[in-house]
Amino acid sequence: MEISGLPLELWRLILAYLPLPDLGRCCVVCRAWYELIISLDNTRWRQLCLGCNECKHPNWPNQPDVEPQSWREAFRQHHLASKIWTKNAQDMESSNCLHLFRRKKDRKTIYVGATNEHPNLRSALAVANMYDKICVCPGVYEEQNEVILKVPVEIIGLGKLGDVALLISFDQHCPTARLCNLVLMPAWFTPVVYKTFSGHIQLDNCNVENGQVHIHAPGTCHVKFCTFNQSSINFQNVSLSLIENSEFIGSEGTSVSVAGSGLTDRNWACKHLAVAAKSKSVLNSPGQALSSTCNSRNHCQSSLSKFGAFESNENMTGAWQTSSFTPNFQVSHTKDDHCNREGCVLKRKPCEGTRVTLDTDYSDTEMSTSSENEDDEQSVYKLSYQSHGLSRMLSRTNPLRLQKKGTDLLPMDLELKTLQKELQKDKSAQILASTLLGCLIQRCLFRDGKGGVFICSQGQARLECNVFRNLSYAVRGIQNAKIIMIKNEISQCKASGIFLRLEAGGLIADNNIHSNSEAGIDIRKGANPLILCNQIHSGHRSGIVVLGNGKGIIRSNRIYGNKEAGIYILYNGNPVVSGNHIYQGLAAGVAVNENGRGQILENIIRENHWGGADIRRGGDPILRNNLICYGYSDGVVIGERGKGLIEGNNIYGNKGCGVWVMSSSLPHIANNQISRNNIYGVAVFCRKDDTNDYLNNQGGNENFNDEWEIVNWENDFDSDEERYTSHKPITVALIEFNNINHNGAAGLYIKSSETLNITANAVHANHDNGIAVYQSSQFTHITNNSITCNSVGGVLVEAGCKVELRGNGIYDNNSHGVTSKGEGSVLENDILGNHGYGLQLLENADMKVTKNRIQSLHDYGIAILDQAKGSVQENQIFRGKIGKTILEKTANLEECTVQSNEILTCSKSSCRSGIVWKLDNPPSRPHVDGSTRPLSMAQTNQRVASMTTRIAARVERGCHDNGSIFCCIL
Repeated sequence: MEISGLPLELWRLILAYLPLPDLGRCCVVCRAWYELIISLDNTRWRQLCLGCNECKHPNWPNQPDVEPQSWREAFRQHHLASKIWTKNAQDMESSNCLHLFRRKKDRKTIYVGATNEHPNLRSALAVANMYDKICVCPGVYEEQNEVILKVPVEIIGLGKLGDVALLISFDQHCPTARLCNLVLMPAWFTPVVYKTFSGHIQLDNCNVENGQVHIHAPGTCHVKFCTFNQSSINFQNVSLSLIENSEFIGSEGTSVSVAGSGLTDRNWACKHLAVAAKSKSVLNSPGQALSSTCNSRNHCQSSLSKFGAFESNENMTGAWQTSSFTPNFQVSHTKDDHCNREGCVLKRKPCEGTRVTLDTDYSDTEMSTSSENEDDEQSVYKLSYQSHGLSRMLSRTNPLRLQKKGTDLLPMDLELKTLQKELQKDKSAQILASTLLGCLIQRCLFRDGKGGVFICSQGQARLECNVFRNLSYAVRGIQNAKIIMIKNEISQCKASGIFLRLEAGGLIADNNIHSNSEAGIDIRKGANPLILCNQIHSGHRSGIVVLGNGKGIIRSNRIYGNKEAGIYILYNGNPVVSGNHIYQGLAAGVAVNENGRGQILENIIRENHWGGADIRRGGDPILRNNLICYGYSDGVVIGERGKGLIEGNNIYGNKGCGVWVMSSSLPHIANNQISRNNIYGVAVFCRKDDTNDYLNNQGGNENFNDEWEIVNWENDFDSDEERYTSHKPITVALIEFNNINHNGAAGLYIKSSETLNITANAVHANHDNGIAVYQSSQFTHITNNSITCNSVGGVLVEAGCKVELRGNGIYDNNSHGVTSKGEGSVLENDILGNHGYGLQLLENADMKVTKNRIQSLHDYGIAILDQAKGSVQENQIFRGKIGKTILEKTANLEECTVQSNEILTCSKSSCRSGIVWKLDNPPSRPHVDGSTRPLSMAQTNQRVASMTTRIAARVERGCHDNGSIFCCIL
């Protein structure tokens, strides 16, 4: 019959009444009929799929309201899966086609019921032949003894699910069997409803109530559309089994347990199960991801939308790039020296000026009394000191300021790598993602019970697109277990969502882990998973906890909105954390305590309410190449006994300090960009911070010892050198090669009771002093730094402090170059172009000032006041605009030596000509070249050079909850 004879809508109405066999026959008539039958997807095929007693909605139980892409394809897939149990070919003596023909011809249907020939199941099984179908009429059937399946049979309950209930215990001795549309409950003598030690069992659309299913190798099983109510499945040494679209409710123990490695002697069903699993794998069908995961991802994208679009910016990129600090010096030529006046040696300079060498104690007061009224056009050297060793670092100082709308731009790639890109890059991850061994669990729901999936003793499991909700724990792996988890949702667990220990490993990728009472992922005791591209958020404790020699690679995850640290490392935990976005946490972004280690590399850590990174109590991580920005407190906190290498980070726009350091710690802070933080760039304090409060709130009570595990983590130390590249140990806290600029207070603020080395930093344009030393009972060594353009002075040393200033360039600060009330030495510094005194000694200062080059534009080069004492010798003093050089008003004339200083002046005509003279012999300080930089910076340069994108971020002003901006919980 021609299709064109009737309207298409009428054909569809007629065909909607055809049964499945007739639809199949219509498909083979011609192409037009085939396309007509295919077009019935949302009508007849949907009715057939939902009306079948052997299956449920294709997206049950997780997404029963989501339509499949094709109802016909879903029905076809279920039909093919329901026939897997018949593909046993071990007893075939002829070809496949003849065998299937014989099987179909010989197969019979046996009915069980009160009004049928067989009143119970046992009598029906006694007369059943291979592959017979046993149909059980509605009712409750109880067997007093174990029922043994000796031949392959199919047992199907008639009516709706729940009409047929079996109180029974099956023991399968045959190669294959299938149960469908049944309620299985354990008999009175055993909790086991089904067990097999060698054959394959297929469960379709069954309910298991208060019972257990045991599968022992080489046995296998295929479970689909089943509900396990207070029931469990136990796998022992199984090579391959498949559980899909099933529901596990209210288990008092573990819903699915997998123990033992898969044996090599697989049964016949393994290859068929592997084909079925691969065809439905989420990696082969990306569109099958959980809607909850997609919703979470959309939420993340919307939360990031306020950061604006991506823009490239070469100037901002420069702030991240570092280069060799080789200075570019030019030596100026001099004319012959000659003598003039009595007792003075005059040296002619190119600017026609004079340099006066004073060989006796000398006060500049009389000489300078009339100079106060001189014109600003007084002879003054125009000195060029921009070409010092750290000038290249200063040229890359970020010039941008926070805008009125609260946005700012930073160079960092905002977009995380997708799982597909990670798998393409990492071959080992690709191999893990393609592994099909052990128990395969797809699109299942685990809820309202104690445990989800438990893997132990080298067991293997693969979990895809499952939902774990309101359990004590979702997944637990121990004793060399191997777990593959892709696109699952894990939420509302009463303990940790995923718990790994005792050398457990595997791949945890693209999961949505949220709202758990403890950590989202808990790694300990040598566990070493690969954690990629997950959403870990809204937890009541930390996002990820690594402790007790736990390891792991944590990469490309979004970790946000957790009440405690996004990642918490302690007790010798040693993960590699790279390329993650850790943000909007209610505590620290990354916390490393109690001898924790680890490598934290190239992460974006932003908008956390405590420190972006918090290191205390023996924590010794490598924190490298991270963007730590817009925190509600400090950028990096190094508390009591904290250690670690803090290198190559951009610490930007935090509402507290850029780096907060306790003087009892031993950090190595090198080559960081520390800028535009609301308070100090780097602050060092000697008072004991309240670390106990921190630990109690930060995860110190985090169920670190579970119900059967009591371990002394600190004594269980492993050296794993191939995994952890430790930095060179240091005995004194070291701050070097950092660019500290545009911070809201002093660039470096020191209140230290320990020795501190501050070397080769560029301290620029901070809103207070460049370096302020308020307490220093041990020597603070400030060497080879560039301290420029700060809003107040260059260096401030308060009374009682011990400071060594050597080889620094202190230029163009708005007040005094160096102000000291303490003791120590000022040796071989360039203190030039400052708007106040070049060097000021006050109160009871006791300083040795030797071999410096000093110039003040508007005031005295050196001022010695009050009770100051010490010595001022062999300095070169360039006369400023008003001609002042040395002011000495001290009551300790016998204790203050001022001698052998050279005063340089310049003629008006030469200076008005605009000639700029460069410092030479030696060139302008600091003298730093690339060879003195940390060895690891070559690697830093390579990694940082790729970060060329801008992020616009919204910044809220003020301090969060009026709390301490120094991360000391009061």
